[in-house]
Amino acid sequence: MSENYREPEDLLSDPSFLSWYYDTGKENDRTWEDWKAGRPDRDVLIKKAIVLLEATRLPEKEPSLFQLQRAEAALLQKIGAITPEVQESFKEPAARSSIGRYRWIAAASVLVLLATGAFFTRMHHRTHPEVRTDFGQISQRRLPDGTEVMMNANSRISYADNWQGDADREVWVDGEVFFHVRKTPSKSRFIVHTEHFDIIVTGTQFNVSNRHGKDNVLLQEGSVTLRTKDGKTLLMKPGDFVTFDSAVLERKIGCKDMLLAWKEQKLILDHTSISELALMIKDLYGKTVSLEGDSIAERKLSGILPNNNLDILLQALEATAEYDVVRDAHDGIIIRAHGLKN
Repeated sequence: MSENYREPEDLLSDPSFLSWYYDTGKENDRTWEDWKAGRPDRDVLIKKAIVLLEATRLPEKEPSLFQLQRAEAALLQKIGAITPEVQESFKEPAARSSIGRYRWIAAASVLVLLATGAFFTRMHHRTHPEVRTDFGQISQRRLPDGTEVMMNANSRISYADNWQGDADREVWVDGEVFFHVRKTPSKSRFIVHTEHFDIIVTGTQFNVSNRHGKDNVLLQEGSVTLRTKDGKTLLMKPGDFVTFDSAVLERKIGCKDMLLAWKEQKLILDHTSISELALMIKDLYGKTVSLEGDSIAERKLSGILPNNNLDILLQALEATAEYDVVRDAHDGIIIRAHGLKN
């Protein structure tokens, strides 16, 4: 649950809200009541979300098998899952009024979406619940199985919604996320998908970064197996830091304190180039950074900078007395060597 929901669609993407609405998750009753208590704006937001949910409850009689088949065929056609010959078999034998036909299709579509597990599998890219953080925002969330995640700024995760029984719990990451995976009674696998490899665990703590075509994993606790897209595997043990670059998984020496400093809203720099710092600012705050001055891009910087406020970060950079920082007319950032004239 987020404190920053602003639109009804935000609520509809939260599985715990849907469980509360459909009365399938009793543990969520008090949580959502507390969330809206004393907040008229949140109460209005919930009512708007409920209106959208109620709009799917059409007051029609139960559709026939033929209508369900035709609705499913129409939906599958959109994702290219059936052939023209199969589509032909679902043609309606007799014409009906356009309004009546479309209402039946709408009703059947809702039932198909609720009842056909295989269809959800085909449509996973469109139906996955998703949570994200804005530029400059660090957020802690809890997934449906109780797994805790801390998300760095400008990050996004989506996850499959069929985490019942011993089914694999699958998550897709874009950005940087720290996972504390909860073990399940059935010991179901928890799989994190990045651009270049999958991380397969049953219960552990690890940090994963997926930015600019480069992935890395720092394992803090437990064990995980990395599996690349071409089938290569690598078993990690606590303290391992593995990167994927140039199509190769490679164990490297990584400083845990530096790699996880973002969780404490810090940037620990150790001979970090100004060009690397500029890329960090773009990733975390969405600002374009220009560097001015001979060889400034390769200058090195060491120290601890704040990671929760861009203005303070830039002020700390200027406090070194080696750099001047200015904002350009387009809200971009210019970093130049101290004393360099425009």
